[in-house]
Amino acid sequence: MSTEFPFIPTPDAVAHRAAEARHRELTKPAGSLGRLEELGVWVAACQGQCPPRAFARPRVVVFAGDHGIAGKGVSAFPAEVTGQMVANFLAGGAAINVMAATAGATVRVLDLGVDTDQEFPAQVTAHKVRRGSGSLDREDALTDAEIEAAITAGRAIADEEVDGGADLLVAGDMGIGNTTPAAVLIAALAGAEPVAVVGRGTGIDDQTWMRKAAAVRDGLRRARKVSANPVALLRTVGSADIAAMAAFLAQASVRKTPVILDGLVVGAAALVAEELAPGASEWWRAGHRSVEPAHALVLEQLDLEPILDLDLRLGEGTGAIAALPLVTMAARVLAEMSTFGDAGVSEGDVRLPAVVDVNGRNGGWR
Repeated sequence: MSTEFPFIPTPDAVAHRAAEARHRELTKPAGSLGRLEELGVWVAACQGQCPPRAFARPRVVVFAGDHGIAGKGVSAFPAEVTGQMVANFLAGGAAINVMAATAGATVRVLDLGVDTDQEFPAQVTAHKVRRGSGSLDREDALTDAEIEAAITAGRAIADEEVDGGADLLVAGDMGIGNTTPAAVLIAALAGAEPVAVVGRGTGIDDQTWMRKAAAVRDGLRRARKVSANPVALLRTVGSADIAAMAAFLAQASVRKTPVILDGLVVGAAALVAEELAPGASEWWRAGHRSVEPAHALVLEQLDLEPILDLDLRLGEGTGAIAALPLVTMAARVLAEMSTFGDAGVSEGDVRLPAVVDVNGRNGGWR
């Protein structure tokens, strides 16, 4: 399969306009539900219909992999935790399992590059590219064949999910040390310096932070030489899991399927995905704002406003899935709320702002 993606269509403009018009007919003052209205309009446009239908199968896909740079002491946890956490996902014991069940989503975990002797079910390792990755500060993360395999895997995973009925997707990450390649990718694409992108990750101390900053600095020197080529960038300083995730996000847009983005690592993959498939970001919304400093650069580059800001930094897709109930609510309001005509409520001037506060915002019924 080629590493090139086809033209990305934009969400349906007719459905977008119809959704905006419908919001003006619902039994509330115009704009009184704030950003929930925009989210509902986005869902309608992605589905190509107004009113939008309820999500039937929201799906989280966790991309797991190890990273050679973890051997340089950039994380508070040892590398073997990646494989242990994959087992925990499969047992249903991770945060994303609990949060997804609460939000009405299901979870799939995939081993793209976990460096472990643990045996996982065949469906978990079906798209495995390799064990671990090269240490990005001094060697390429992947070979030419491996980067092609990772991109092919990501596209296939998205197709499998959409063909299986998934109508909203969330990408999650699991990999000790993965915030280091994520920081390098973001710095390379946003034109930032290492100090602006290096965060505390798993809660690292000052000495570990300095080692991480040095690794990002050295990786960025190598990344900048290939930053204009997203495939070469992923091969040089990415990993199998992040490369597959980038292709997954791009292919979801090819398949006209909405995505809620998570935090730093998924954000890094999203930046590369937008380079692989320009326009893909029209099909995404940012679930939250991570406390990791580089994530602010991701949101700025993609021009996305986060739905939540809860000081989250776990990954796994947890920030995105925390936002899912609000996205679901926004779509259901547009679909199920009565219009003035349906409810027999006099329209009068209530579709105009009844009150404008001192900051110029619309008020409610007052």
